[in-house]
Amino acid sequence: MDNKFVSASMVVLGWIPPALPLIFIEVETQKQRFQQLVHQMTELCWEKCMDKPGPKLDSRAEACFVNCIECFIDTSQFILNRLQQTQKSKPVFSESLSD
Repeated sequence: MDNKFVSASMVVLGWIPPALPLIFIEVETQKQRFQQLVHQMTELCWEKCMDKPGPKLDSRAEACFVNCIECFIDTSQFILNRLQQTQKSKPVFSESLSD
């Protein structure tokens, strides 16, 4: 039989395609990697831009944070676009069914 999309009713009825848990693990792993990236970039920007904590940011520190955050946003957008391309190239909820 041709590839079929997994419907919600199939999952409710107890039929779960074998690849579904692996896909879930892959997605969760990607989320974890992204969170690690956020943490690393936050730490990097702080170490790079913050000389000494005070009640206000000086203009140099503020400009440094803005630049660092813009780089982070650009990097994040690139990664998200790459993940979307990867997901589009994989059949997410399709399973080859044979009679």
